[in-house]
Amino acid sequence: MSEPEEDLQEESTEEKKKKKKKRETRKNQQQVEEEEAEQSECVVLRGIFKLGKKSHDVLLTPTRLTWTPITPETPTGEACVLQPGLVLLEDVYAVKVKRRRAVGKESGGPVLGVALFCSKRNGRRLEEETLHLHNASSEHTHTWYNKLKELLIGFSRPRYVKVFINPSSHRKESVHIYREHVAPLFKMADVRTDITVTERKGSSLSVMKECKLDEFDGVVCVGGDGSVAELCHAMVLRAQLDAGSPEKPVKQVLPLGIIPAGSTDVVSCSVHGVRDPVTAALHIILGHKQQVDMCSFTSLGQLVCFGFSAMFGFGGRSLARAERKKWMPSGRRREYALLKTLARLRPEDCQLSFLPAKTSNKNLIEHLDQDQGPDSEGEESWTTNQGLYISIGIMSIPCLSPHVPQGLAPNSRVSNGSASLIAVGNTSRSEFVKHLKRYNSSSGQFSFSFVETHDVSAVRIRPRSKIGWSEEESEEEGDSRTSPIIQSEGAAFPWNIDGELVEIANEVLIRVHPQLITLYGEEVDEAESTVSCSCI
Repeated sequence: MSEPEEDLQEESTEEKKKKKKKRETRKNQQQVEEEEAEQSECVVLRGIFKLGKKSHDVLLTPTRLTWTPITPETPTGEACVLQPGLVLLEDVYAVKVKRRRAVGKESGGPVLGVALFCSKRNGRRLEEETLHLHNASSEHTHTWYNKLKELLIGFSRPRYVKVFINPSSHRKESVHIYREHVAPLFKMADVRTDITVTERKGSSLSVMKECKLDEFDGVVCVGGDGSVAELCHAMVLRAQLDAGSPEKPVKQVLPLGIIPAGSTDVVSCSVHGVRDPVTAALHIILGHKQQVDMCSFTSLGQLVCFGFSAMFGFGGRSLARAERKKWMPSGRRREYALLKTLARLRPEDCQLSFLPAKTSNKNLIEHLDQDQGPDSEGEESWTTNQGLYISIGIMSIPCLSPHVPQGLAPNSRVSNGSASLIAVGNTSRSEFVKHLKRYNSSSGQFSFSFVETHDVSAVRIRPRSKIGWSEEESEEEGDSRTSPIIQSEGAAFPWNIDGELVEIANEVLIRVHPQLITLYGEEVDEAESTVSCSCI
């Protein structure tokens, strides 16, 4: 093992230890804060309920509900010390009155008590849990029910959301996922919805332009990464339109919730840590929000789109091949495209320029306050390289997925105001495959001499080859090429932007815009791994 590789692995181990220690410190601080809050908070209600078959003394404060079993003293006169149960009201998304109803009756019936519907954390997943408080007194039960409803209304949570469903996403399961897993939770939590089922690509953009957004508390997307990127792009454009600022990106105040229904769902995994519609729905219902950076992609001064990640070279070519084999099952198509592109591996001759990121919090705040164009920073700030590159990736989020739990850009964060630039120079096929395989492990994918990584605020890629993707593949694939997004006399090159194929013939400028959009979720370091790839 080479010395640089050993150093990188040691740094990675040290990083993990630091993260673990930081999480433990944060957890201990949270426990101390909870204990202090419990001691200082006033009791709003106190009563006796049955949990299971035992009676409990139940206390309600503005932030929590606790219960302690009522036990008689022992013959020696000593009382049993039992640990009280606890649920934080921030984890409660609904409360209902329980009744005993006869078969066929939809209303009425004697009161049985109160049911609290809560979110329980299990690793990265949020799961449904119900707490039953039994008490046959109608007056007592309704007093608790009304007070609990009053306290829950105090939390900042969405009450009316605009939902976009892409029925063609991945295996065409998005409508089923929404109906089976999401709609019942929204109904339970009294979240009203206005649903649009998109009919074609670009539908969400046209709807967002005309939609009265001030009626809604949030927007929800049920689909894959392409649907998410399209809707985020539409939301930022709408914010620009409302602010009367067509040139400068404007932050969209409405948060976006993502219900994963795609093949990889890297954006969802990066803010949820898992591909699970229930977890995603509970983050939306409970109002968990995360500020997220986005990138703008422009060519010849014309905006191509806003997005989170892009791949040029290997990533763009493999996606272009997959798009031409849509009749194949998705998994098989992905493996075919990967192997075919590896078999015909060739580097791209291009000029790569980047602007190093400002790392301090002070500079990030300044960047948020005055969103200057990269050209205004001065040419001397840019670093420029020319040469052959097999792959170039730019990612403003970690791009976590079940296939790559640590993420394609493990050093990136969703809201640090920078993107990870990963440039893979010219090398042999066997060495490039070793680089790809290491994404499945915890570290080492960047320890090769032909791989360079940088934290950047802007990137410019200028292809120098005269032969584009369409011309190169015309003999093999037949006359099936499509027109590039940005027309030019030169050749068109495939880009993979958030899982969508975009063909661009000229140089592309990618610029990071800190915290441009708000997503429902939380920042996570690693995704739950449930899928393994054995194609290489």
